[in-house]
Amino acid sequence: MLGEVLTAIVTPLDADGAVDYDRFRELALYLVDHGSDGLVVAGTTGESPTLTDDERLELFRVAADALNGRATVIAGTGTYSTAHSVHLTREAHDIGVDGFLVVTPYYNKPPARGIVEHFKAVAAESDKPIVVYNIPGRVVINIEPETIAELAEIPSVHAVKQANDDLDQARRILAETDLDLYAGDDNLIYPFLELGGVGGVCVHTHIVGPQVKQMIRSFRDGDAQTAKRIDQELGPAYELLKVQTNPIAIKAALNLLGHQVGGLRLPLVEASDDEVARVRSCLERLGVLSAAPA
Repeated sequence: MLGEVLTAIVTPLDADGAVDYDRFRELALYLVDHGSDGLVVAGTTGESPTLTDDERLELFRVAADALNGRATVIAGTGTYSTAHSVHLTREAHDIGVDGFLVVTPYYNKPPARGIVEHFKAVAAESDKPIVVYNIPGRVVINIEPETIAELAEIPSVHAVKQANDDLDQARRILAETDLDLYAGDDNLIYPFLELGGVGGVCVHTHIVGPQVKQMIRSFRDGDAQTAKRIDQELGPAYELLKVQTNPIAIKAALNLLGHQVGGLRLPLVEASDDEVARVRSCLERLGVLSAAPA
């Protein structure tokens, strides 16, 4: 298992819009010290569509060097092009990451058999574990349980990040495969734990990592009541992520908390004043940011 709490880390940018690798290293170490068992680098939250290959690969190198075995590094190597995904996976393998997050090919809408062949081609580049990233809200296609069962037959496919709130599909994945099930939406972690999931690939753990880790540990230790209470207390964190398209809101939150992760690359834009105010309210209700004086 790659870990219970995997944080999809943001990519800090400097004032000129260049990747700030020093800030990235600092944030990676902070997250591991605050509840994260591993980091997903250059995923959706890391603004992967606007990163160059060189930037993406350097982020993998910095993460692997900074964490140095303290936590897992899962490289986001999936794109809508199989050849490009294969290239990134090969390079990331050579860098020494611990696994790969591979999203459903987006935009071109391949049939199920094309999705299977895509993952087979990526898997041929490394024996390290692959996490299948099923996120129909962004890529239009839902990987149906039957197709996930086919993917599970690929030896290096070890897990699925399921950003789909259909609990029946989650149950089928657990019943019909041996894959580790990760919640792909933060508010699904507790429901997935009840079904037999292992944890989540999270965004809110940038700010509530210790609480999420405690929730999962409490559930594992048989204290579902405490786990459920923590889940309810995390309501403002789930609300925060709905303020604006990810990672706009989480970057605003991190900047408010002093992490200085900078802005975003177009076509994403920074949070508006109203959105920042809503993010601040969520942080205050979570108790991680003091209320501004009246």
